[in-house]
Order: sequence, then C-alpha cells, then structure tokens
Amino acid sequence: MLGLTTICKPSKTTGKARVSSSAEAIRRLKQLDLDLVLLSGDNLTTTSSVAHRVGIDQVVAEVLPAGKLQEIRRLQQQGKSVAMVGDGLNDAPALAQADIGIAMGGGTSVAVEAATVTLMRSDLMGVVDGIALSRQTMRIIRQNLFWAFIYNLIGIPIAAGVLYPRFGLLLSPAMAAAAMAASSVSVVSNSLRLRNYRR
Repeated sequence: MLGLTTICKPSKTTGKARVSSSAEAIRRLKQLDLDLVLLSGDNLTTTSSVAHRVGIDQVVAEVLPAGKLQEIRRLQQQGKSVAMVGDGLNDAPALAQADIGIAMGGGTSVAVEAATVTLMRSDLMGVVDGIALSRQTMRIIRQNLFWAFIYNLIGIPIAAGVLYPRFGLLLSPAMAAAAMAASSVSVVSNSLRLRNYRR
C-alpha cells in the first residue's frame, strides 16, 4: 500500500450521471490501494449521504478551511502522504498544505493557484488517470535506471580492459559508441510506452 490518502469534497453538481462517474472513480482509486476520506464543510447528514452514494467510508464534515488544513496536517503527522482534491476557495489552504494538491478544472482561481496539479476537466476520473499514469511513469524510470546500471556495470570494466589480459577481450571505441547508442535507444523506446497509456 502506498499510504497516500486522497481527500475529496462533494461536487456541487449531484446529478445521477455525476454521482455514477464519481462512484466509478472512487472504486478505481480504492483499487490503487488508496485510503479515501470525504472532507467537507457541509453538514454531516449531507456529507454522509454523498459518501454513501459514491462508496467512501471515512467522512469528516462541518469543517471550516482551518479545520480542513488541520485534518491534512493530522494525516501527515501519521506518516501518510496526502493528496487533496478540491475546487473551492475554502479548499485553498488544504490544497497548499497537502503533499499533492489537485484542483478541479472548473474550480476557483485561488484553488488552482494553491494546487500542485490542475485537472483540465471537473471529473474525478482525471485523478485516477493522473495517479495511474504517474505510477507507470515511475515504473518505467526505475526500469531505465536498472538497465542503464547493468549496461555500465558490464561495459565500463570491459572498456577499461579488465578482461583483456586473460581473454584478450577489449571494447573498441566504435563498439562502445554503438553500445551507448543502443542503450539510449532502448531507454527512449521504453519511455515511449507511456504513449500507449489508456484509461
């Protein structure tokens, strides 16, 4: 488990299509092993109802902006990395405090300025895509670093002549340049797999 807690607030738009989309996004966020908390300034009854409809178990309701900020800090003190998803003026302090602040595309300018990431659309599926894509990016970076390390671990000693006295094996400058080019091509090709990412 990543230990990243995503905090989101109910949208002002509560139509069936919006709730259905949000519920699907919440389901996928849970599949990514994230703890989810619905943090809202609305009353407990309304917030609990929205949380139940979209599938969120943890609810923190009736909190002012300072309360949202305090909740973010409390979670961080527990050693959790916190991503805050919000769109309102009251979310700005919490967005700024969170390890990753995510502003919805239709949010206020203050929220957008305070956030680390701004989604182009007001859809929680954008959060799912962002997290999934960032994880895939980190996997590819680790793969590239691993193969670059292996290449240098093998290539540098051979180029230095370690195997020459016993086996007569020496890496010529032309061969070393070709191997380096091949290594660069493999890294770039591996990175281009990100273009195939699909929701």
